[in-house]
Order: sequence, then C-alpha cells, then structure tokens
Amino acid sequence: MAHEADPEIELHLGYLQRAREALLWKLEGIGEYDARRPLTPTGTNLLGIVKHVSGTEYGYLTECLGRDGGIALPWMAEVAADNADMWATAEERREDVVELYRRVWRSDDAVVRELGPDATGAVPWWGGEVVTVRRLLVHMIAETHRHAGHADILRETLDGAAGMRADAMNLPPGDAAWWRGHVAEVEAAARAAAVAAGEHVPG
Repeated sequence: MAHEADPEIELHLGYLQRAREALLWKLEGIGEYDARRPLTPTGTNLLGIVKHVSGTEYGYLTECLGRDGGIALPWMAEVAADNADMWATAEERREDVVELYRRVWRSDDAVVRELGPDATGAVPWWGGEVVTVRRLLVHMIAETHRHAGHADILRETLDGAAGMRADAMNLPPGDAAWWRGHVAEVEAAARAAAVAAGEHVPG
C-alpha cells in the first residue's frame, strides 16, 4: 500500500533533504583540487563525503528495505579497498558523483514513500536487526547532518565560506574585522581558562 502523502514520511524527508542540499552546496564555487584534496589527517575531503553519504543512504533506505534502484556502488562492496567510498579518483567526475547522489535521493524517497513509516527492513551490518522505515530515516537524517557539519568546517578552512545554505547563513552579519575580533576574544578566553587550570599554553 502506498503512503505518498504520509505526513510523518514527508516531515522526515524534509529534514533529510535540507541536509542533502547543504552538503552539495559546500561543493559549489570551488575547483577540482579543493573539492577533492585531503583536509584532515584521515584524508577527509568534500567530494569524498558526498560519495560516502550517497552509498550509505542508498544502503539504508533502498537496499535494507529489500529494494533495488538499479544503482551500482562498487566502492561499497565487501571486496572494495578500505575507505574507497571516502574519496574520488581522478577518473571520477565531480558531476557524476553529484548526479549519483541525486539518483540515490530519488530512489530512496520513492521507496520510503511507498512503504510508509511502519514498514520494516533489516540492516546486515547491525547483525541483521529488523528496523522500521521510521528508524532508518532518523538514522540517515542524523548521519547526513553530521557529515554536512564536517563539510561546513572543511569548506571554511578552504576559503572562509560558512553557513547552512546560501539563503540562511545562520551566522552573525559581521565583516572581516568583526570576525577577527571575535576570534581574538575566543582565543583570549581559552588561554585564560587554560592558565587558571594550570595548563601550559603554547606561544
């Protein structure tokens, strides 16, 4: 039985969609190198996050619910190299990774709308635990927003661009001088707290 207008499903998908769009926005306006280069000691990078979330979401919201959207994700296979889903090879085009993510959205949204919140599936990597569509959606909302936060910080380190999305920055409207003063204030507070705790403060 279809649940195309189920209000609970639509509420969950709305929160998930905002996270999806925030994640893709972090790729806009930067070159290939900045989109792909490792920015943490573990190699975290913007395009790799999108690739990872694509595979993760498809696993939870299509495959774990017993459906097949016809999307191939070889980097998610058991025989794939470690962390193959966390970066893009030089041959993998950014446009293709982004379009893959959008295809995953369409597949997953169709599946959960058809099944409704109380339908169940099984998650092999959770020991085969039987779970509801509702729980899988909550899990993916949390997972995607977590990675969108990672992407937000990575993008800020690249060029200073920050905020949730272009039309809702969710940041004070300060200019560069205001932000420098704010950062200095935060730094001074951190140093004062460290000194009070008897810690050595470098520099």
